[in-house]
Amino acid sequence: MKRGIDTNQMKTGALSARAPMAAGQLALDATDYDERATMRAWENFLSDAPKGARDPVQVRSLIHDSWYRSATGGINAQGVEAPLNSNRDEIEYLTRANAELLAAARRPFASLGPLLEGTGAMLVLADSDGVLIEAIGDKKTLHDGMDIHLAIGGKWNEGAVGTNGIGTALWTGEPIFVHAAEHFCAGIKSWTCAGAPIRDPLDGKIIGVVDLSGYSPIFRPHNTALVAATARQIEKALAEQQQEQRTRLLEAFISSAPGYRGKDGLVIVDHRGRAIFCNNVPNGETTEMKNGPIEPGRGRWLMNLPASGSDSDLAKALPAHLRSCHITPLKLDGNLSGAALVFPAAPVVSGVTVISRETNNPLQAATSMIVGESEKLLAAIDVASRVARSRVTSLLIEGETGVGKELFARLVHAGSRRADNDPFVALNCGAVTKELFGSELFGHVAGAFTGASREGKAGVFEQANGGVLSLDEVGELPLEIQPFLLRVLEERVVHRIGDSRGRPVDVRLVASTNRDLKQEVAAGRFRSDLYYRIGAVSIRVPALRERGEDVLLLVEHFNRQIAGKTGNDPLEFSNDALDALLAYRWPGNVRELKNLMERLHILASNGTISLQDLPWEITVANRNGSTSHNDDPAAMLEAPVCTFEDGERQAIRNALAAENGNLSRVAQRLGISRPTLYRKLEQYGIRRGFV
Repeated sequence: MKRGIDTNQMKTGALSARAPMAAGQLALDATDYDERATMRAWENFLSDAPKGARDPVQVRSLIHDSWYRSATGGINAQGVEAPLNSNRDEIEYLTRANAELLAAARRPFASLGPLLEGTGAMLVLADSDGVLIEAIGDKKTLHDGMDIHLAIGGKWNEGAVGTNGIGTALWTGEPIFVHAAEHFCAGIKSWTCAGAPIRDPLDGKIIGVVDLSGYSPIFRPHNTALVAATARQIEKALAEQQQEQRTRLLEAFISSAPGYRGKDGLVIVDHRGRAIFCNNVPNGETTEMKNGPIEPGRGRWLMNLPASGSDSDLAKALPAHLRSCHITPLKLDGNLSGAALVFPAAPVVSGVTVISRETNNPLQAATSMIVGESEKLLAAIDVASRVARSRVTSLLIEGETGVGKELFARLVHAGSRRADNDPFVALNCGAVTKELFGSELFGHVAGAFTGASREGKAGVFEQANGGVLSLDEVGELPLEIQPFLLRVLEERVVHRIGDSRGRPVDVRLVASTNRDLKQEVAAGRFRSDLYYRIGAVSIRVPALRERGEDVLLLVEHFNRQIAGKTGNDPLEFSNDALDALLAYRWPGNVRELKNLMERLHILASNGTISLQDLPWEITVANRNGSTSHNDDPAAMLEAPVCTFEDGERQAIRNALAAENGNLSRVAQRLGISRPTLYRKLEQYGIRRGFV
């Protein structure tokens, strides 16, 4: 298959010449799709991408919105393939991590596989990150799919390869099709695909996608129905697996807990730490679990099960708000497969039930989620706790990318809740288009503007009524929207777009930013009156390099957490490796440290991490003698100097970590254009898909 595409030659009739049909392959149906008009819309979009103009006759709104996400996410529109991870160890890890999904898909894939031979179609299964873990179907199409990395290990979410059936189904959460020129990347415009998300029956989260792909002549409108039906079959098989495991865990509990009394509270968690059975659970113990109509808390994640399964490790793994319970490991076939949490019934004295209040403390539970003991961190936690218990209605959280600002927002929510169901609503201002800000914040009535919902829509202020609204990256808020936000904060009344009627709201606002808002005010990009309104009380979350030996506490925390999720033993670290981790400056902060721990768990060969196992940038920092405790410019000038190329490579890696892989922001941070960034990534061998 030719990998480059001349968009001027991309005609409907040319598709057959570029992709000869195999024997029995279906012909292209007559549809409303217009190849030339779609290509023109794509070319016009690329030439005017910041405005994102759309002719509704030429392209579907679903496709246009995905193009916009792709363009603003830094995807190369001339790309010819998806990122591919062919490392055998990482593929094996993916297989183990998705064993349940693969087992549930085995029967429907086995029945459909033979039927696809000679049709020009292939059926693939992807995990929740859009990485392919299974592929069957027509042999020629499977072979051709390798040219664009539509194969096991290929990463097909929108953040990696733009608009496509897998990635766009993951984003929308609905069955969709993406046909030919509707793809964002030029190199895959000769393909058609239909994807449907697969949801976990226990908690409803999307855990994968099933997708039917092939050259564009195989397109049929009912392809979407086929993959949706296959996804439902997989979900049914998952539900049967979970029901069987639930029954076996209950049987294991009955045989291992003879002292259990019927009036005691009981929660059974599965191997992922999710509640699969709840009975007679005291209100105070399960504040965060009461959200289900049948069994309170069923499907809610509660804890990470340690790999060892020992009583002491299980007790340490319990969150603070569950430590009043007795925990028992439950093993199936010799492997730790779950745990039983028993809440002894409260003693009765003179007819009065005595309930300990120490365990019913959501604020304490939220505080325990922030790992660290450094003076600066504890000071920030103290301020957040005071705000949570006060009547302050606005709070500003400042800190670099990756320091954990959302944990502080959730702490404020936990400490200010008046009822278990008080909402916590989060909106990332950096992920909202300029045109949609008003609708997202304040809502709109039916027909308020082109593309508005027919039923109208409540904005995040209404959704958060009675609780906390977290506005992340508030510095990205457009200047013209800021007066309206200020008015809502002052009057506590919101007006939907197109509606003259005011709606009272009782919302505590927690705004967070990685920018210096004082500088933004001075530059005229942020209103001073809004800044002083939301920043009356502010918290600065310290960067990880300012937190000293908190690095080691976080290493231990993430080490045990990841080991519990994967079912492996925690890693062991040499003293040299720990010294290097302490010396590193962590430009990506806690998020970077967590990503490193996940990488080490995947790549570690013998369970022990030495200095040689750490990334280049960390070991160089250790050799240069830089330390996270020393920010003295004079000391930095005395450090050994690396080559210009080393410095440039490290600057790119640091920016990628700081911006969480968003290439548009990476280019902006580095002060270079996106094409220059792509060239530098290729020059230094830095892979975009698995940064």
